[in-house]
Amino acid sequence: MAFESSKTRKHWGPLEHGVLQGEGIDIGCGPDPVLPNVMPFDLAHGDANEILRFVHRKFDFVYASHCLEHMLDPRKAIGQWWELVKPGGALFVIVPDEDLYEQGFWPSRFNRDHKWTFTIAKHSSWSPVSVNLLELARTLPGGEVVDIRLFDTAYDRGLQVNGQAAGTLSWRARRALGRAAYGLLRLSGIDKDALKRAFIRPLDQTAFPDTLAQIQCIVRKSGAPAA
Repeated sequence: MAFESSKTRKHWGPLEHGVLQGEGIDIGCGPDPVLPNVMPFDLAHGDANEILRFVHRKFDFVYASHCLEHMLDPRKAIGQWWELVKPGGALFVIVPDEDLYEQGFWPSRFNRDHKWTFTIAKHSSWSPVSVNLLELARTLPGGEVVDIRLFDTAYDRGLQVNGQAAGTLSWRARRALGRAAYGLLRLSGIDKDALKRAFIRPLDQTAFPDTLAQIQCIVRKSGAPAA
């Protein structure tokens, strides 16, 4: 998701722009930093899992888009990122929504480096590696969650596939089942594309230029900003 920040910025309002003021660091920015004057931090600069080993200063905002799901331990990583936030500053994190992006499939069909899935706040999840982002944000000491929301701009739920319905069948078995079902039922008026979506593979809608399937969370750190 190399250019998700550019896609997301189009939908921001005064809250987001107000948070991204002063000196900031963009963790995992790749070729798409959130602002031109932000300090970039990516693989060439060190390991975001242990960012305090490489960065020894604090910032008015710490921004990370589609990075936390790649961390070995999201709780430990976000705790270190939080240490980089000045009093009065903010941590701004964006992650894929597990239901819209992963669509009930694990491991991820679209990014095999994903180690975790994320939800805003559910009592239970289909994912064996689900993280409740709201609960995680509330563990940050001296933090106040000022915004958490789902961004599903242009996402078509009619194209969504529910991997849970596949049960314990293997991927190849599901594909074979889908093809067999289509062969048997093609004369009954069932829509071919709908059948393929149901039995063969999910679609990564975030590959479309304006489609988002993510959660945004902003946490403010208590204390007065430095003069």
